[in-house]
Amino acid sequence: MATLSEIETWLQDRLPALITEHEVPGTAVGVLFGGEVIDHAAGVLSTATGVETNADSVFQIGSITKVWTTTLVMQLVDEGKVDLDKPLRDYLPEFVLGDDEAAAAITIRQLLSHTSGFEGDIFSETGKGDDAVEKFVPTLAKVGQLFSPGEMFSYNNAGFAVLGRLIEVLRGKRFDAALREHLFTPLGLAHAATDPYEAILYRAAVGHLRPAPDAAPVPAPFWGMTRGMAPAGAMLAMRPRDLLTFAKLHLDSGTAADGTSVLSPASVEAMQTAQVKVPALGLMGDSWGLGWEIFDWDGTTVIGHDGGTIGQNAFLRIVPEHGLAVTVLTNGGDVIGLYETIVSHIVKELAGLELPALPKPPATAVPIDAERMLGTYSCEVADITVRQDDDGRVWLDQTPKGIFADLGPAPEPVELVGRNAESLIALKADNGVHMPQVFLGDDGNGHALYLHNGRAIRRAHA
Repeated sequence: MATLSEIETWLQDRLPALITEHEVPGTAVGVLFGGEVIDHAAGVLSTATGVETNADSVFQIGSITKVWTTTLVMQLVDEGKVDLDKPLRDYLPEFVLGDDEAAAAITIRQLLSHTSGFEGDIFSETGKGDDAVEKFVPTLAKVGQLFSPGEMFSYNNAGFAVLGRLIEVLRGKRFDAALREHLFTPLGLAHAATDPYEAILYRAAVGHLRPAPDAAPVPAPFWGMTRGMAPAGAMLAMRPRDLLTFAKLHLDSGTAADGTSVLSPASVEAMQTAQVKVPALGLMGDSWGLGWEIFDWDGTTVIGHDGGTIGQNAFLRIVPEHGLAVTVLTNGGDVIGLYETIVSHIVKELAGLELPALPKPPATAVPIDAERMLGTYSCEVADITVRQDDDGRVWLDQTPKGIFADLGPAPEPVELVGRNAESLIALKADNGVHMPQVFLGDDGNGHALYLHNGRAIRRAHA
């Protein structure tokens, strides 16, 4: 096994070449092992300015924020102010959906485990003021229900914005203030920013996007997403070291470095306990806890979360059995390839673990019932059509909607091949990922009711 010092040397030696290989403008990496932390950075924060990345640079952590929001909710559980299995409306009567019966039944546990069943990629613009999260909740009034609460898993951003509002109501302060008072301060975080106005005080990374599939990444047209979605991951930025301080809290049964009890051991354990199985995509966790993704790496339990904003991607993996946590923060390019190379080396050298391989097309395509899968599946952010050409090849066409339509041209058609009886997979990789598509349910006419790629996207009917 390697030492942490040897890992630090490896990062210093290899990181500059790795970001060049993967066309990543800049990255910052942190490792926690044996109670000690190392961090290293390479590249630039923006190709437009050429400002160099260092270990104190702040990157957006995207949806890793959801674990922070979950921690704030679990603090309320510890204080007896929240019961996870009571309907959200017991605490937030103004919670509305297009399906009022579902809205009345959805529990806080279901929101935390992405099993509430309503469509979750809702990015309504509610302004930049302190009331942005409060204003977001009423925008869900016409949002449809994909399935009954608790029936299955479907990743839900909007549900965590609602949880942010729950925190605001029960704490009597805006989400950002609660985050700072109840987590940043007791953890002693010095470089964590809740919005662009704070991030600009530090060396802040800018996201990069490819204007065309084969083009080099260029700075994104804007830095942050809508503030109303802050509890889901639209704004929060920090250094790797700060994120690892949070990871250590969850390794140390909720106790901060100075001995302060920030979260009860029972809540830490509850967050890491599986609540629902995830469809077999090979990209997300095998199951989901409260906030955390839960992975099975050949019999070893790993928890973590990923985050993606406008051209920034973040990765966090924690191996409780080995007291190990690794984070990789990036600002564009082939981030998956970079993540795989860095994390696979570190977990193997420090814990003897093999990073599971990402899904790839089989050498021989698996026969499929194409007729069951073909059709258009629609959600708030895109229409997705699975079609078959005259040669029998299957293609996926995606038409982005809303704010995602403003980020550039629609993606090129993606050829899909059979992965197993229930799923197809992209023949070519996009930024290092062969994206699987799982087809679930039955619409009553022999067709799949859902295309599931982490989100359950319902078949559109004329």
